[in-house]
Amino acid sequence: MKLVNSVFSWYIKQHCSKVDRYQEYPIEVQNIWLKKLIKEASDTEWGKKYQYNKIKSLQDFKKQVPLSTYEELKPYIHKTMMGTPNVLWPGKVKWFSKSSGTTNDKSKYIPVTDDNLKDCHLRGAHDVMSKWYETQDSKIFEGKNLVMGGSHHPFNQNPNVLIGDVSAIMVEHMPMFARFFHTPDIETTLLPNYEEKLDKMTLIASKEDVTTTIGVPTWTLVLFQKILDYTGKSNMLEVWPNFEVYMHGGVNFEPYREQFKALFPSDKVGYLNVYNASEGFFAAQLEKDAPQNEMSLLLDNGVFYEFLPFEDLGKEHPDTCALEEVEIGKQYALVVSTSAGLWRYLPGDTVTFTSVFPFKIQVTGRTQQYINVFGEEVTVANTDKAITMVCKQHNCAVKDYTVAPIHLTKDSKGGHEWLIEFSRPPVDHQGFAASLDQQLQTLNSDYEAKRFNDIALQPLVLKVLPENTFYNWLKFKGKLGGQNKVPRLANNRKHIEEIIETLTN
Repeated sequence: MKLVNSVFSWYIKQHCSKVDRYQEYPIEVQNIWLKKLIKEASDTEWGKKYQYNKIKSLQDFKKQVPLSTYEELKPYIHKTMMGTPNVLWPGKVKWFSKSSGTTNDKSKYIPVTDDNLKDCHLRGAHDVMSKWYETQDSKIFEGKNLVMGGSHHPFNQNPNVLIGDVSAIMVEHMPMFARFFHTPDIETTLLPNYEEKLDKMTLIASKEDVTTTIGVPTWTLVLFQKILDYTGKSNMLEVWPNFEVYMHGGVNFEPYREQFKALFPSDKVGYLNVYNASEGFFAAQLEKDAPQNEMSLLLDNGVFYEFLPFEDLGKEHPDTCALEEVEIGKQYALVVSTSAGLWRYLPGDTVTFTSVFPFKIQVTGRTQQYINVFGEEVTVANTDKAITMVCKQHNCAVKDYTVAPIHLTKDSKGGHEWLIEFSRPPVDHQGFAASLDQQLQTLNSDYEAKRFNDIALQPLVLKVLPENTFYNWLKFKGKLGGQNKVPRLANNRKHIEEIIETLTN
């Protein structure tokens, strides 16, 4: 393995020079991709409809091609799933990523073309691993990489098409050389029964020399606890003494950071934030000590980016900003055009730039995940930061949480109800709730105004959930493992009522 590690060092240095090049010439690289994407799709059904052969500039592109949500692309995607070629991208599409950014009943099926896999998802993973290896004097290739992957299955209306989590699709298309470093075996990684998968992964991974892990924090913690229970070890470094880096995504890592540090009690272990959505691998933390989880935009990976000012979201004819027009600290809805045939598409994420030249972002939330029933405009960024700060204050740790409104009645004011499952509960639940309410007021002036003297909103209501409540709810919904996540915020009580109901069953 040491020989393999040194052989890879030369190859990785060559790849890192490509990453450095697009960071040095970001605008030029993005303009090349816009022209390439338009040219590739000019003879598709979509390209002919919007006259791609007449597009000569970004302004032409913005004028001729509308902004698209999933609902607007859905008829084209369904036609592609039924086997029709050349709809949104040249050729037929065999793979579709089932998006589960939230646990609603309707799933989105995102096309994953061969070009999208090669140029975006796999290249993004390559960028992250290469930069870590280059900058950390790493020995990750002397051990194994553990992936908390999902699964895939045939589309019931067309068995030639396969549907699955983007993590499962990436594992299925992992290059042969990468499989040498992968654990557990591909068959185990892709098992559809999540509980069976966890048991097998525990047996296999506990005996391997794992140096890297990739996965959503909530599910990764479940696996780590099972491994500790099985081995009788007190922390994960006793199981994997050469462990170097955990790559995480899907949810804000800050509420989980202290739990991972307890599992890996060493400053040598790194934590890298990656933004690999169903729609594409968009950004990653390329430096171990990047502040506040800021991520570098991956600009040479088959994606052309636009940024819609958040305040213009929902307007009839909103104008987007190109990369060179963005401002630090301003909130934008992300807009992407990709080699999967997503055109001026809104994935539903909001981002803020922390740096330009080089371009670095933070994901601040979802365009559809916020609470604004009473004009309070509370975002996921607010609640995640508040949870993180109050957990430190009360020496506790949150496993998962969700928040929904308490509606006004003639007898009571409105407010917010928090369902929290702790991995290490606070001594004083009421004190925790009061601190959380106060911290939210500090972070969000609109919430503070509505809470002033309890005029519009009552103090938040905290309901502490028994262990495994969220796990059991997700299991009931058929959404265990993979990229499935508990929704943080909602403007209705659908999720909360379902969760509370599971406690009585």
